[in-house]
Amino acid sequence: MALVNERRTLSARAIATGNEKLQTGSAMQAIAVIPARLQSTRLARKMLREIAGQPLIAHVYGAVRRCSQLDEVIIATDSDEILRLCERQGFHARRTSAECRNGTERVHEIAKSSTADLFVNVQGDELLVRSEHIVALLGLMRDSRVQVGTLQVRAAPDDIENPNAVKVTTDNAGNALYFSRAMIPYDRDGVGPAYFKHLGMYVYRKAALERYARLPESPLEKSERLEQLRFLENGIPIQVAETPFDTIRVDTEEDLRKAQEVLEHRTPRG
Repeated sequence: MALVNERRTLSARAIATGNEKLQTGSAMQAIAVIPARLQSTRLARKMLREIAGQPLIAHVYGAVRRCSQLDEVIIATDSDEILRLCERQGFHARRTSAECRNGTERVHEIAKSSTADLFVNVQGDELLVRSEHIVALLGLMRDSRVQVGTLQVRAAPDDIENPNAVKVTTDNAGNALYFSRAMIPYDRDGVGPAYFKHLGMYVYRKAALERYARLPESPLEKSERLEQLRFLENGIPIQVAETPFDTIRVDTEEDLRKAQEVLEHRTPRG
């Protein structure tokens, strides 16, 4: 129980401190990778779709860059168009193989030539990512036993049965039990359980990425189309921190319209 409380305290502290430097180990280096695939089955070319005057990928890159915990931020893509945009905007981008099946594999490709200790994966469609998210992720890695970490937020009522909003359940120690597009847990007797939405952000140690890349796509991963299930199906725990800060994941035209409205009325943070 002491360990659980320590992790919860750490997460709360990470959320509260924002850019204040947390010690994640002895001079540990952390880089963020933003996987950015141009083609999408639900919203074509979404990385280049404009929201409030800027392409989606530019919003995400700028937000991640604001986190002082990171030593480097890299956009990882197989798209010539995205690479040209990054060159024009002065964004740090690298080409990754078109054979990468998901963002985690794309992060692994970057990690292979990096000496960093920790790799943060912020999916390129996670609009409204903020420094507090990244600090909370890195805070999980103070425990040397944690190989993979991610975030959850209390699910809004509209998200509970929405298959585009991924749900997560955890055990008492904060380890993920399962991720699903379905409503989990199922409330058979109307007891009113808490529902949590998964945010598309992760942190990995290099060894976890290397093991992931050697594994074939797992059955549940294929069924749900959720890359993180490959870790769970192969016995690699994922530690989950709770954050009060939701994001908007842009998967559909409706998400795009909602994002436009939010950014148009958003009060800039100091």
